[in-house]
Amino acid sequence: MSWKTIDDLDLGGKVVLVRVDVNVPMENGVVTDTTRIDKIVPTIEDILKKGGKPVLLAHFGRPKGEVVPEMSLKLIVPALQAALPGRKVIFGEDCIGAPAKAAVGAMGPGDVVLLENTRFHLGEEKNDAQLAAGMAALGDVYVNDAFSAAHRAHSSTEGIAKLLPHAAGRLMEAELKALEAALGKPQRPVVAVVGGAKVSTKLDLLGNLVSKVDHLVIGGGMANTFLVAQGIEVGKSLAERDMAPTALEILEKAKTAGCTIHLPVDVVVAREFKAGATNETVAANACPADAMILDAGPKTVEELTKVFAASKTLIWNGPLGAFEIPPFDAATIAAARTVAELTKAGKLVSVAGGGDTVAALNQAGVADDFSYISTAGGAFLEWMEGKELPGVVALTQ
Repeated sequence: MSWKTIDDLDLGGKVVLVRVDVNVPMENGVVTDTTRIDKIVPTIEDILKKGGKPVLLAHFGRPKGEVVPEMSLKLIVPALQAALPGRKVIFGEDCIGAPAKAAVGAMGPGDVVLLENTRFHLGEEKNDAQLAAGMAALGDVYVNDAFSAAHRAHSSTEGIAKLLPHAAGRLMEAELKALEAALGKPQRPVVAVVGGAKVSTKLDLLGNLVSKVDHLVIGGGMANTFLVAQGIEVGKSLAERDMAPTALEILEKAKTAGCTIHLPVDVVVAREFKAGATNETVAANACPADAMILDAGPKTVEELTKVFAASKTLIWNGPLGAFEIPPFDAATIAAARTVAELTKAGKLVSVAGGGDTVAALNQAGVADDFSYISTAGGAFLEWMEGKELPGVVALTQ
């Protein structure tokens, strides 16, 4: 790995600008899920242990360069304070200039500063050099702990890294190590599970994976498009019929690369899309004309269990069926539990990411049993697509 960590920097007495992701869900001005806040605590505490003064930079929502009161990071302060018992959290009314300097200047030993939403400045998303310089002027060292924002070249993720000595925070470090283990230099065989509604949104992903993995499992609505491409009728199922030629190209590319693609061999079908709908299991090529495919069937899960058991590394993005509505969550949950058991037994390195995936794994009660779960949506997907992430590249320069 060509990037530094907190351990490589002398932080004694230094102001450490830390890019974090605290873009958390809120209701009536109160944080409803503190997961992202809890995940940055180890980085903050390690900086304090090394004698550094942590000053947090973050965005919240999409204010598009306007000052929007309900997107102020001031609303995050109580939750951050609760996550750092015994520490004083000071809020800075801006992320540059006099208000930011005043907040940093008011820091005592053990204090933490949270600066105002970086996206209140139009220059943030344009990676404006002047804005980056304004932020850099506040500190001595830069630490990026926001992998979830690393796929954007913004002033606070990329611009600032050019101006200060820099390193990865603990969360970024864990994420990069997990991803390197999954696709960089993985133990083989490698299996990737890719689900979701549309092939069109995951073209780059599928194209990259067939050249990197030994097995590619395709689930969800995407699988229907592949079935259609092979001349199989899918009734009223969600399928992108115009993407059939592209699906055939992916199948051909996989064959050339020596990657085995796994599609459902049996499917669960229903006439209506609602919880508890009357359903039946049929062969993948026997979907009735008036029904829709809403999940993979038990034989498919059996086949996948064999593939998982024969693999050493697994990477997962997207559910195998309409997991939001029971009973069409059965295949996703069964497959997830198998992966969890193999991981706990030390037989499999498992890395999963993406909003739907994390929700499905939580539903299956196995989120803690995977080797690593990325909470980054877009960044995780772009990394799986083989794209360079500007925020990560900046740390290696």
